Amino acid sequence: MGPIWSSYYGNCHSLLFMIDASNPTQLSASCVQLLGLLSAEQLAEASVLILFNKIDLPCYMTIEEMQSLIRLPDIIACAKQNITTAEISALKGTGLSEVLQWLQDTHRSHS
Repeated sequence: MGPIWSSYYGNCHSLLFMIDASNPTQLSASCVQLLGLLSAEQLAEASVLILFNKIDLPCYMTIEEMQSLIRLPDIIACAKQNITTAEISALKGTGLSEVLQWLQDTHRSHS
């Protein structure tokens, strides 16, 4: 899907980017995709929520491990966007109310 994402950037005020917390082999590919999105000029004003999903699985990496592996503090320091993170389980619904609250708050600030 990545190659066509730019078709959807117009008038985008918020970006949710999901990372599979149970799959360390895909973490570097996810980071590359994230950096590509953050460098897109059309998304310079978008608020970004990075979702670390699948925290319900016994093999998930902690948020600290993932942030360290993708060097998230460095990404946040260099990004134009406001970046927030959340741990979720889409399967069990863990953290989803916080995601909805973030979306509401972000939408209000852009209205």
